[in-house]
Amino acid sequence: MKKTNSTSIGFIGLGLIGGSIAKSIRRIFPDYEILGFDVDQSALLAAVGEHTLTKTVTSIEAMEDCDYIFLCAPVHYNIAYLPILKRSMKDSCILTDVGSVKSDICQAIHDNHLEDFFIGGHPMVGSERSGYEAANDRLIENAYYFITPSDTVDSKKVTEFSTFIEDLGAIPLIYSPKEHDEITAYISHIPHVIASSLVNLVADREDDNGMLKQLAAGGFKDITRIASSNPVVWEHILLSNPANVTAGLRAFIRELEEMITAIETEDARGIYSFFDSARSYRNSIPEHATGVIRMNYDVYVDIPDEANALALAVSYIGEAEISLKNIGITHNREDNEGVLRLSFYDNEAAVKAAALLKDKGYQVYER
Repeated sequence: MKKTNSTSIGFIGLGLIGGSIAKSIRRIFPDYEILGFDVDQSALLAAVGEHTLTKTVTSIEAMEDCDYIFLCAPVHYNIAYLPILKRSMKDSCILTDVGSVKSDICQAIHDNHLEDFFIGGHPMVGSERSGYEAANDRLIENAYYFITPSDTVDSKKVTEFSTFIEDLGAIPLIYSPKEHDEITAYISHIPHVIASSLVNLVADREDDNGMLKQLAAGGFKDITRIASSNPVVWEHILLSNPANVTAGLRAFIRELEEMITAIETEDARGIYSFFDSARSYRNSIPEHATGVIRMNYDVYVDIPDEANALALAVSYIGEAEISLKNIGITHNREDNEGVLRLSFYDNEAAVKAAALLKDKGYQVYER
């Protein structure tokens, strides 16, 4: 992308993703004009107050001179804005989105004859927090960023947009919209369904004392963490990507049926192969790569049974001005070493905390 002071970028929606991308642009290209449109006036006021936005606009038409327009509102709003954008965008404009499913927006782009403008996008990032107040200027840094061009958009525009995303510190991956939806179904959408089904399985067998949830506080809680996601969001995602999700779930059911057969027939080799192949592939996954599912950055610490030992460990973290996200005590240690679990917002903070506590004589286990 040619970097000039006249470059203008519009954002329709300033939530977590839109706000974070806008903040990244402001940090890296401080002279760019950044316009914002959002039904949430408090987000716009905050963005202007922080100088993320050059100015706010009260209509979509006001983005007519933008070189880029990011669609960062919920998909049904984005689709509703397309006829307005079609009337107002200049020919050289690149229109993009940040949605995790491409089928609906791509169909709407086709219906509105906007293929020559559209290059879909999906930064593989997330947070348990939402809204502009949760946005930060490094959310997409070193994260994979799907780029899904329409069939007819100029290849020069694709190259330009990929370079721009790379300039923002993300790692662009170019796939077709169809390929994108297949990939995200298997690495995000289906795992969310499976995690929630495991939680429901255990919940259905809970006793009156709530003992199962106490015993499940170790590894079970880790592997089902994503079941805490917003159910409204996942209702919309699954209904937007039904063919890929149902195909993947049927394949998963076949995997389970094969394991049931192996257990019933006492097929020791089949059982071993099931776990061995899973272990090999799991161990080949990069430790600190940023994927589509939000990562946890946890440090486990052995705490001696001494007065103030736990409080001291936490105070060391605070004195070092390391941002601590959460703390917990692990009673079920079948899958984890260390009784104290310290959770951080990023890997850098977790590494610093682990080194600090080791220096203070604590036994530390990093994950």
